[in-house]
Amino acid sequence: MRHFEEEMNDLKSRLVDMSVLVQKMIKTTIDELVTRNGELSETILALENEVNISELVIDDKCLKLIALNQPVGADLRFLTSAIRINSDLERMGDEAVNISEMSDDLIKYPPIKPLINIPQMADEVQKMVGNCIRAFNENDAELATAVLKQDDIIDDLKDRIIEDLKGHMIQSLDAQTIQRAIDLIQVARSLERIGDHATNIGEDIIFMLCGKDIRHPRCNIQKTQI
Repeated sequence: MRHFEEEMNDLKSRLVDMSVLVQKMIKTTIDELVTRNGELSETILALENEVNISELVIDDKCLKLIALNQPVGADLRFLTSAIRINSDLERMGDEAVNISEMSDDLIKYPPIKPLINIPQMADEVQKMVGNCIRAFNENDAELATAVLKQDDIIDDLKDRIIEDLKGHMIQSLDAQTIQRAIDLIQVARSLERIGDHATNIGEDIIFMLCGKDIRHPRCNIQKTQI
């Protein structure tokens, strides 16, 4: 039993370490866009490789812990949540790579406007990711619930960015300007998807700690408590 607890604690530490890598990816990719420093894309790819390796190791560890120990109750909820959290973190990293690829194209041309809302949105997303991982590390269901509410801020900023950039496209008939605006919209959508993954993690934490599945509140399905 003590060995099982040590393995569970190690798994938790690995997920927290993976989240740190993902947060670095998000920050670095926005720095690349804002500072127009294309060399940072190499850092993003190196971090992505670390994240991908972590995903494989954590998935393998979760499956072995389930197979060898046949956990029930809170332990089983922790392991199934860990698998989902692991996947969401990896997908956050994928979105950071997408932003970096957009940035690689955007910095080849002059900016169409000062970047204000996108860095603000990135800051809010980073807060959201940081809070959901802190909630996981500290077993804080209240903080996990607060993370879910932060998603509304992200959605509002995305809508504001899209409306602003649509205005630039309408005013301009220049193909390059329109393409840059589309790329920036894709950046905003990638940030929104990172926020969605953070929301997923928040929901998983609530399930892990409280045994309550809140992913689809409108569904009226009777669930078996585990």
